Amino acid sequence: MPLAGKGMLLTSMDIDAADEAEFNRWYDREHLEERVAIDGFLEARRYVAHEGKPKYLSLYSTASFEVLDSPAYRTALANQTAWSKANIARFKNMIRAVARITISRGQGRGAALGIIRLRPVGGSEEKLRAALREQLDPAKLDGIISMHLIESDPDLSKPLTEDASRPNPGASDWFVLIDATDVSAVPAATARFNNNVALKSLVISSGVYRLMWDVAKSDIPTA
Repeated sequence: MPLAGKGMLLTSMDIDAADEAEFNRWYDREHLEERVAIDGFLEARRYVAHEGKPKYLSLYSTASFEVLDSPAYRTALANQTAWSKANIARFKNMIRAVARITISRGQGRGAALGIIRLRPVGGSEEKLRAALREQLDPAKLDGIISMHLIESDPDLSKPLTEDASRPNPGASDWFVLIDATDVSAVPAATARFNNNVALKSLVISSGVYRLMWDVAKSDIPTA
């Protein structure tokens, strides 16, 4: 099926090698489950870069976009655990996109993820969305399970580790997500965007990531 829900939080960051073991322990033992437990969150996935930057990437799906500005989520952000605060303070090169899922085609999730970051030109969003819809079709791409477009909200997409008042030219960026069975299947799909005359000038970056693990709301024990 297409992506669950209508909202998505995308976070990506680097971490110093000396802090990496603790960072991964925190993500795996506390953070992912803690976020999915919030009302309206449905599932989360963790990735590590095969080719791309930043090194780590997480995707959190929500029932609606509004969940990502809900009292429950804002309360969670305002009441981070001590373990969370220590690790968040170590984030480097963070990307945080609070986004709407506007296109989702195909079925299921893959063991690999291609990601393309696009920067729309103001006033051309509808035209760009239509052009992307034509390309986001996994049916004729071997090894591609599903393809998606998420569009960041500029007011909510603020890195947690930076001064929220600083200019953030990437806060309105869009992300193409390509779910694949293997990293080897991703290049043929990303070529649809990186080699497309109408789209390649909008591409800010692209990468290929391997799935580390995922967790759904139904996996979390209830009291």
